[in-house]
Amino acid sequence: MLPELHSILNLLEGGFSQLKVLVIGDIMLDRYIHGEVERISPEAPVPVIRHAQRYERAGGAANVAMNLAGLGCQTILAGFWGSDAEQAEIKTILDRAGVDTVGVVSSSLPTISKTRIVGRMQQLLRLDIESREAPPAVELDRLIERATSLVDKVHAVILSDYAKGALSRSVCEAVIQAASAKGIPVMADPKTPDLSKYAGATSVCPNLSELSLATGIPAHQTEALLEAGQLQVAKHGIQFLTVTMSEKGIAVLWPEGRYHSPARAREVFDVSGAGDTVIATLAASFAGGLQVETAVDLANLAAGIVVGKMGTVPVAQHELIAALTPSTTLAAGEKILDRERIAKRVAEWRSSGETIVFTNGCFDLLHVGHITLLEDCRRFGTKLVLGLNADASVCRLKGPTRPIVRENERARVLAALAAVDAVVLFEEDTPLDLIRELKPDVLVKGGDYTIETVVGHEAVQEAGGRVEIVPTVEGFSTTNIVRKLMATQEKEN
Repeated sequence: MLPELHSILNLLEGGFSQLKVLVIGDIMLDRYIHGEVERISPEAPVPVIRHAQRYERAGGAANVAMNLAGLGCQTILAGFWGSDAEQAEIKTILDRAGVDTVGVVSSSLPTISKTRIVGRMQQLLRLDIESREAPPAVELDRLIERATSLVDKVHAVILSDYAKGALSRSVCEAVIQAASAKGIPVMADPKTPDLSKYAGATSVCPNLSELSLATGIPAHQTEALLEAGQLQVAKHGIQFLTVTMSEKGIAVLWPEGRYHSPARAREVFDVSGAGDTVIATLAASFAGGLQVETAVDLANLAAGIVVGKMGTVPVAQHELIAALTPSTTLAAGEKILDRERIAKRVAEWRSSGETIVFTNGCFDLLHVGHITLLEDCRRFGTKLVLGLNADASVCRLKGPTRPIVRENERARVLAALAAVDAVVLFEEDTPLDLIRELKPDVLVKGGDYTIETVVGHEAVQEAGGRVEIVPTVEGFSTTNIVRKLMATQEKEN
């Protein structure tokens, strides 16, 4: 993934917001009732749940839409829901996330809901409310009309099939045909053993069990199953299959090739919705211009995040950015950010619980005093942002002979340090405006400063942060280094 990390971060930090994605499929409401189990009922041999908490989540195709919204995409949802209390609850959730429900058709059937009763992290019972009847033909025709009219307004389409009736063969065929005519990618998450239902899609994304049903090969015979999957690609006119394999990661299958993205090691709490996260991230990434392999790696990373949560919870943009931007893996060039990107990066870090530390300076001719300062800064938080005076600023502060090293080179050297998470140039004489924008949790300066003499201390303290003063290393400064060099040169002459 690293060769395309710049492209990935550009998408996450703004590019996804330019993309429109249409999700068509089975809309559900997921309810969770959590409580404590302390005794068995005297009326029957069943546990008694003392109710503690209840909450609702968007499920099925609606969860796919929530994942897209979490990535920052403009998201449109199409499918069915009833005229009932469940519809009102799920509509509220989607509206709050900014998901457009213009494609949803009001059905004579009830809104699908699943209520899970959980005691001490263990699911004890699930209550499903749904009709066994297929949606009436007139409602399916209405869905086809709405969905196909939206296809040419988006950059990608997802068919989220939970086998609840919304994605009939006629709906799939009409949508895929409309998207193909416009060159719009279609990703399908199947719940049927007959993959011909999704013929012509860009990618179909089964798990191992679903691929086993489609091919007749036992799920535990992984190699034979993947070989059979490759045959399905050409058979149904699909560009590639994306097979999710739980702890084995994700495999991309072309007729004559494969790509394997290993699973990211993570403690698993709940796999609910992981497939929704994969297909949402894959579709958005593919629509955003990422290579298939990179899109799959990103989808794999996103799935690793959501399985660490309880319940159906979508991935959030800031979680992916935080996972992608540890200073130990970022190339130096990826740490040098302009004012707009540093503001977004800091906001994402803060959303993920990081503590933002800020320091600033000219850093002309890097020396041990600088290194000690930066290492000291890192002790006060988890992300260090370094404000670097641009050349014009250094010249005004230090005189016409400075800087000795130009701003691009200074930024590149500083960004290569493990202690530094981001470098941002500022043209002003002081970083006051930058500090006001970023509102760091900790502002650090070295030397003979007092808190009251540090530029930006009031802005930081008013925002709830603090100022730290660290000692300098005696005898080390750029000015002293320059003097020594000049003295040496005079002796040599």
